[in-house]
Amino acid sequence: MTTPPPGQYPPGQPYGMPPGPGGQGYPQPAYGQPVFQPVVLPPQMQPVQQQPQPRQEPPTGGAAQTARRVLITAAIVGLVTVLVGVVIMVNHPDEYAPSSRTSLKMVVPQNGLAPSVGPGGVGQPLTQAVAGAPAPLPKLPAAPALQPSTPKRLVIRKIGVNAPISSVGLDRAGAIQTPPINNHNLVGWYRGGPTVGEAGPAVMLGHKDTVSRSAVFSRLHELAYGDTIEVLRMDGTIAVFTVGGIEQADKQTFPTNRVYGQAADAELRLITCGGSYNRTTGHYTDNVIVYALMTGTRLAKSKS
Repeated sequence: MTTPPPGQYPPGQPYGMPPGPGGQGYPQPAYGQPVFQPVVLPPQMQPVQQQPQPRQEPPTGGAAQTARRVLITAAIVGLVTVLVGVVIMVNHPDEYAPSSRTSLKMVVPQNGLAPSVGPGGVGQPLTQAVAGAPAPLPKLPAAPALQPSTPKRLVIRKIGVNAPISSVGLDRAGAIQTPPINNHNLVGWYRGGPTVGEAGPAVMLGHKDTVSRSAVFSRLHELAYGDTIEVLRMDGTIAVFTVGGIEQADKQTFPTNRVYGQAADAELRLITCGGSYNRTTGHYTDNVIVYALMTGTRLAKSKS
């Protein structure tokens, strides 16, 4: 479709439709729809009135019996199909019940401000902020960013995490890879982003559970504002982070900018699965995301 000259046609109006044989009609005016006046034909060109066709009688005899049997058979097949579907739904309620995420609560703004990510913690409903909300950070001064260095180990004492870290990249679909499912105590660091302690948001991922047991981030939702996270780096420094908030976000509305967007200070994102488990797809419906700011550093104790 041809692009109209600027300012000549308002948005939404079709433009430049070719007339004549093989065309799509007549050019659309700038405003409104075209009005077509009726055309009066001369008598010799008036259409010939067609004679009404005789009414066809419905089939009788053998034809009627055959049609009746076909209709009855179709009705029986339809009824059986409905009954089978009901039985399947009764025996597999989890697969056909509507998605339920009782721990996810959209915050309704009371003061006109956009909903923000909640502080998290046991017994606290996790929230998902609106798309434009910033990442939640603690009200503490940020520590100076460090030089790049590969993260080696993640320690979160509050939830019993002491896990090695391996780097992960992107899969063929362009999504971040996850750590191998057969290693329940392994954390993946996305090597396409900053290293932990470097300026910007470093991203780490871990499984919530496996087919046989809980995994490294099974208790990630228990973290809350002010909790401490430590990351041992290859250069022998320990980056200390303070949690600013925790979010549970629908995977269909994942907060990409809030997680991966630019940051002037050294920040950390921990991500795992959350929400309800969809047995049909084999995946959880949501992501649990922890946001933290680096508030200190120290040297690791050397083993003598």
